[in-house]
Amino acid sequence: MNEEEIAQFLRSQPQFFDRHPGLLESILVPHPHGGRAIPLAERQMLGLRDKARALEGRLGELIRIGEDNDAIGEKVHRLALALLATKDFPGCAQTLYFHLREDFAVPHVTLRLWGKALPQDAPEGEDVGTALREQIEALPAPQCGSAAGSPFLPWFGQAQEHVRSLALVPLGQTRAFGLIALGSEDPQRFYADMGTLFLRRIGELAAAAIVARL
Repeated sequence: MNEEEIAQFLRSQPQFFDRHPGLLESILVPHPHGGRAIPLAERQMLGLRDKARALEGRLGELIRIGEDNDAIGEKVHRLALALLATKDFPGCAQTLYFHLREDFAVPHVTLRLWGKALPQDAPEGEDVGTALREQIEALPAPQCGSAAGSPFLPWFGQAQEHVRSLALVPLGQTRAFGLIALGSEDPQRFYADMGTLFLRRIGELAAAAIVARL
């Protein structure tokens, strides 16, 4: 009888060890972490403990993710309330800058708009080239990733040399009329595979508040 046949026999006979309980203690198998041989029953117990520790670690990770999401949700809520309280576009823009920089701890934030009647000399109305507008309008959702080589880096002025990762948040439901660019000095703050749900919500809130005040 080979190993596969033995394994098949044991699988087909779940009551085998009930009929031969002494085998569980007399059969010795290697310790999972090296060292002496131990009874099969002890090996099973160690395996269950390892699985329990792995599940506890996973549960702890899920709890941490949930707590982080709750905290971000609270920040988005505070931003929404602050935007609702603004009276005009300058106040709306400054509120957006403040919350993104202070509450969300994003050190570099810039906003560009086009096709809107902005106050005279508003920095948000600085020219955005046709190629960049088309690139933004083609974004189906917020985009995150490395800042290296990005055509949006010049938007950060003198701070551009410190920006290592970017989040680009288009504004507009059917067609973009603007973009929020978030820059971080941490290369891992905004990475290509990160979730963008909260960035999308921030973009929707900002777009609605801006349209209502222009």
